[in-house]
Amino acid sequence: MSGHDEERFLNLTLHVWRQKNRDAQGQFETYVEEARGISTDMSFLEMLDVVNERLIHQGKEPIAFDHDCREGICGQCGVVINGAPHGPRKATTACQLHMRSFKDGEALTLEPWRAGAFPVIKDLMVDRSAFDRIVAAGGHISVRTGNAPEANAIPVPKADADLAMDAAACIGCGACVAACPNASASLFVAAKAEHLNLLPQGQPEKDRRVLAMANQADAEGFGHCSFHAECEAVCPKEISIGFISRFNADYRNAIASRYKGQGAAGGTG
Repeated sequence: MSGHDEERFLNLTLHVWRQKNRDAQGQFETYVEEARGISTDMSFLEMLDVVNERLIHQGKEPIAFDHDCREGICGQCGVVINGAPHGPRKATTACQLHMRSFKDGEALTLEPWRAGAFPVIKDLMVDRSAFDRIVAAGGHISVRTGNAPEANAIPVPKADADLAMDAAACIGCGACVAACPNASASLFVAAKAEHLNLLPQGQPEKDRRVLAMANQADAEGFGHCSFHAECEAVCPKEISIGFISRFNADYRNAIASRYKGQGAAGGTG
């Protein structure tokens, strides 16, 4: 067995953001004894489980954090680790991050996503329902498409199909918002819109979709994109900011079509 494969144990110092609710004044609390003897084979969330078991044994309030599938699929495990959403490893969710990525004696600062549109629920948990409302505004197909057709009945260029699949990989974790200096949701919005806009079934509602989703993102209080590309750098699914460019082009076309239609209607009145 190589040294890389051997189980080791870490003694860590955790500086964790604690906040009772969205209206409370939060602060960092430090845990040293509770973070001793952490196995390098543990995932990051398993480490938090161990720390919480020790806190409960001491009669203290455990650290609240979001999680569900623990397989890098659901997008619930968002947490900022030493300033990096999901931690130091590229294309990795917090639940897939293993403690072997850290060093013995290291100090870790754990924070929730920081964005006005993601209010803190408790500790490391934030309310990401703004994303749900953006998808509800237009990130779907509502026109009748009939029964499921044979797979090859509707020709789709491979390049478009591949791009649509790349965009559909978005798990809605919100890391893009947490990393953006403007707290923009542009990468999320673009991914959720463009995976539909690229396919034939998404064409009938394309203009309405991009306008509705962009307007909803503004209403939720997300900032505007200034193309820093921080979102792409931290996305656990490595979604390209090229989708933002595609979305912006679709948005401009939708605006132009709307005003063209209004002008035509006005000319006949």
